[in-house]
Amino acid sequence: MESQETLSGQVVGVEQDVTPTPVDVDAAVLLLGAGVTAVTHPLLYVKLLIQVGHEPLPPTVGSTMFGRRVLYLPGFFSYAQHIVKVDGKRGLFRGLSPRIMSSAISTVVRSKVKQQVELLSKRDDKQTSLRKVVQETSHEMIIQCLSRVATHPFHVMSVRCMAQFVGREVKYSGMFSCIMKIFKEEGVAGFYVGLVPHVVGEVLFLWCCNLLAHFINTYAVDESFSQASAVRSYTKFVMGIAVSVLTYPFMLVADLMAVNNCGLAAGLPPHSPIFRSWVHCWNHLSHKGHLFRGSSFFFRRVPVTSLPSTRTDFAS
Repeated sequence: MESQETLSGQVVGVEQDVTPTPVDVDAAVLLLGAGVTAVTHPLLYVKLLIQVGHEPLPPTVGSTMFGRRVLYLPGFFSYAQHIVKVDGKRGLFRGLSPRIMSSAISTVVRSKVKQQVELLSKRDDKQTSLRKVVQETSHEMIIQCLSRVATHPFHVMSVRCMAQFVGREVKYSGMFSCIMKIFKEEGVAGFYVGLVPHVVGEVLFLWCCNLLAHFINTYAVDESFSQASAVRSYTKFVMGIAVSVLTYPFMLVADLMAVNNCGLAAGLPPHSPIFRSWVHCWNHLSHKGHLFRGSSFFFRRVPVTSLPSTRTDFAS
């Protein structure tokens, strides 16, 4: 009997030791976040270069599904191959270190702030569904804003490291070097260039996505429909995709402001005018019809009037 109790106690002890602690869970989340950030970095790198208007490769002639001939700018794979040709495979990961740091800080800040918000918030069972959505979205907004304030300096550093590809500069090499140069040349304000449009875009995304999903699930999805629960589970995801397209210009403006007038060719004439504010940048892009520049990696059309040996007009 004693041996059985001792054995059972050892088994229980082993099971308790195997149970992951909050520290282990946080470490796993941080590692997973770093891995995802590293894998997706080439996508964001190419996207950033397209956003600043850097088009090193000539367009190619193609046709639409209706047979109309158009010019297409290179897609992600062609652009990535060009980067590898110029800088090697490691060149695809320029600016990765600040992004990994940003991801880690964002994870920690979100976790800590979420815990505090949940402790301070008082749950009211009598709340209406809409009030719950407003309260939850307000909490998400607080978490998102604090996270953005904490991580935006690293976003600025990452964007500037990547934008150096345009002018082949080496001004921003390592993370410590970036911190010293930005602080010396622009002060603390340099770390928060482009913060306002970034926060505005994220706040609009949160409210529009959550409220639209709530109203659709409440008033558009019929309870008698057999797949109503399944539809509701995907509504927020679909709304997120739709709303992200509408709020994309805010992210574009934030990235352009992070590069503008910082001493890099990508943020200076003739590549880019010097903007007085993010509103000035928005108006300039709107006037040029470039508010959604970089929103697509594939099938990017070029506005042209004609091709050699043809008089056909092309769509932009």
